[in-house]
Amino acid sequence: MSDDPATLVSTRWLAQRLSSPDLRVIDASWYLPDMDRDPHAEYAEGHIPGARFLDLEDVSDARSALPHMAPPAAKFMSRMRKLGVGDGHTVVIYDGAGIFSAARVWWLFRLFGQRAAVLDGGLPKWREEGRPLTSDKPTIRDRHMTVAPRPDLMRDVTEVAQAAKLGTAQIVDARGAPRFRGDAPEPRPGLRAGHIPGAHNVPYKTLFDADGTMKEGADLARAFIAAGVDLDRPVITSCGSGVTAAILNLALARLGHKDHSLYDGSWAEWGMYPDLVIERG
Repeated sequence: MSDDPATLVSTRWLAQRLSSPDLRVIDASWYLPDMDRDPHAEYAEGHIPGARFLDLEDVSDARSALPHMAPPAAKFMSRMRKLGVGDGHTVVIYDGAGIFSAARVWWLFRLFGQRAAVLDGGLPKWREEGRPLTSDKPTIRDRHMTVAPRPDLMRDVTEVAQAAKLGTAQIVDARGAPRFRGDAPEPRPGLRAGHIPGAHNVPYKTLFDADGTMKEGADLARAFIAAGVDLDRPVITSCGSGVTAAILNLALARLGHKDHSLYDGSWAEWGMYPDLVIERG
């Protein structure tokens, strides 16, 4: 599949445009505690020239007890203004894991009616190809961003429970198979193990080729179809806390799927409440 500034672009595509005045590159690296990595320190040590660092927690809803929930529109606009990212910019998002947290920030851009792309293979591929890195921070000037929120791209627990009961949408879980089955404990304390009734399991890592780039065409579609997902029907994605679910949304967008949303609370919410039914196995 070709480069698409609304979904995924290659390292070559980005390298050819680094000097463009309308390009904005965002380092959205974020890691789970067991990854033992510091995204702030890694950015300071070396990042793609011109990249601005975006802390995922800083662009989340601080009022929620759930991890990194989508922020109010005003907060998203405020954080983008501080990064100098606004209307008319071509936005490319990457992270230090390959394609991980960058997809979540891509989804936030879509949620607020803005276009952005994820760098295919992320910083690991950029480094592997010997492309330039810098420790210099870019000069940032405020830029206004106009948002047009798309609530249809996000689902809450009530909507997900209804979809699970009535079968109006397929729930697709991005967690690894042991966690989905309930064989492995959840990393967050106090959560039950298992999955939403009727959910399909498409572990996000199955969407990548060996070099960390996203699969294409029939190979990408096959990852969903093999899990029993009907690509002609609506999809609600889920995961542990709404981060890797966005990788599924990115893949669905690449496949031209038009009706997919993300369960923002994901298992951090569903697994918390004993009155919500779970399945195991």
